[in-house]
Amino acid sequence: MTSPILAVEDLSKRFGGLYAVREASLAVEAGRITAVIGPNGAGKTTLFALIAGFEKPDHGRILYENADITGESAHRLARRGIARTFQIVQPFAGLSVLENIAVGAHLHMAQRAAALEAAAEVAKRLGLEKVLDQSAATLTLAGRKRLELARALATSPKLLLLDEVLAGLNPSEIRDMLPVIRSIRESGVTILMIEHVMQAVMSLAEQVHVLVEGHVVARGTPAEVAVNPQVIEAYLGRGAAARLAGGAHA
Repeated sequence: MTSPILAVEDLSKRFGGLYAVREASLAVEAGRITAVIGPNGAGKTTLFALIAGFEKPDHGRILYENADITGESAHRLARRGIARTFQIVQPFAGLSVLENIAVGAHLHMAQRAAALEAAAEVAKRLGLEKVLDQSAATLTLAGRKRLELARALATSPKLLLLDEVLAGLNPSEIRDMLPVIRSIRESGVTILMIEHVMQAVMSLAEQVHVLVEGHVVARGTPAEVAVNPQVIEAYLGRGAAARLAGGAHA
């Protein structure tokens, strides 16, 4: 069995006297889409912040490609190949779509021309080629979500952390985004995603971890998680679990 690209071991983080993440452990296999689900306030975004170097854990360790990266800064981890998106998308409003994406490309490319060329290629993959010269401030929410994803992808990540990239989108926009996410995985990028759009999670993810009060209470395939009694009680509700289990088996 190959080693996971990412392993989180007994990770804990407190803010004041409250645990945001408590002895959380999970593994992410290379080349797969893995999801973290859980109710609001479960600690999912804090977990991402710890993995991506925006916060330092109080306890536990993080292994990436078998190297201990616990406590490393975000810019060093970005150079290692870890990129993330954010729940609230905030593009550089004064820059064009192309220039926004080039910000990510500049992580590995000092020359402006090379960064812009790489950004244009990423934009094409994300369906943004028709708005390259448009101000980022004029994009719809769906457009800003794609831009956020493109900017992260321009850093040439090996591991991409998606923090609710589908949040706020309508059903049609979600449907259009799913093949985009799959194509990123098919290009060789491993994906770890947080998402509340459960039908999307169940159709995309191969492995699901359930976080409740900062602790991983269940893990497995979508079908296994959907019928797990702890998950039903803590998060999904019996009706939703039954629908998802039926969809996973379809």
